[in-house]
Amino acid sequence: MSLTGKVALVTGSTSGIGLGMAINFARLGASVVINGLGDDATIDAAKKSVAEAGNGMVIYHGANMLNADEITDMVAEAEKTYGAVDILVNNAGIQHTSPVDSFPKDRWNDIIAINLSSAFHASQAVLPGMQARDFGRIINIASVHGLVGSVEKSAYVAAKHGIIGLTKVTALENASRNITVNAICPGWVRTPLVEAQIDALAEKEGLAKEDAARTLLAAKEPSLRFTTPEQLAEGAAFLCSDAASNMTGTNLVMDGGWTAQ
Repeated sequence: MSLTGKVALVTGSTSGIGLGMAINFARLGASVVINGLGDDATIDAAKKSVAEAGNGMVIYHGANMLNADEITDMVAEAEKTYGAVDILVNNAGIQHTSPVDSFPKDRWNDIIAINLSSAFHASQAVLPGMQARDFGRIINIASVHGLVGSVEKSAYVAAKHGIIGLTKVTALENASRNITVNAICPGWVRTPLVEAQIDALAEKEGLAKEDAARTLLAAKEPSLRFTTPEQLAEGAAFLCSDAASNMTGTNLVMDGGWTAQ
């Protein structure tokens, strides 16, 4: 497939899943806007990776996903630079684990804001342009935790369940247009967020890091394999293809059998 002439904005794309998607969109011919955390070297490396994968058309916007006005400005800058945002991937996310009765209130607020509210603000900002052009693809990166729960992840699970709901409503409101809205629900992906959980488990249980990784997989994922950012990027590309043009309000689950249990 080709995305030549399309513009893709991917939040949380200086590393991990988001960077993999940005690189793949560029490879398929899209102009790309990346966003996310990192020092200058990290951001420059991400831009270089995306530029080298495609046509060289990549910009970075440092919008803070806690700030609705900065998110709106990011979309406006993308439209000013490229003329449109055809594809939006709401990927930015953070994590914190703690029982409900001791979950820090500030961490709860930040997780809901970054993992859920930022997707609403970005979608709200891109939709008028998509509606005017009668074309758009919005992909929300949810999680298996948008479908099932896990202990000590109340904010993350609540946010990801919310993303599934937001996906359905946005899809329904735009179903008569050539705008699709879908969610991707990964299981374990070896991103910096998951690396931190592996490190924590290794320290807690006194395990070598790779033993901790296998233990993490065995507890939830029957395939005993991590889903890769590249596989998720191909899933996102499919959702942007003509083959998926009548696929909206759905969840593309890539979890190694986690939710089949």
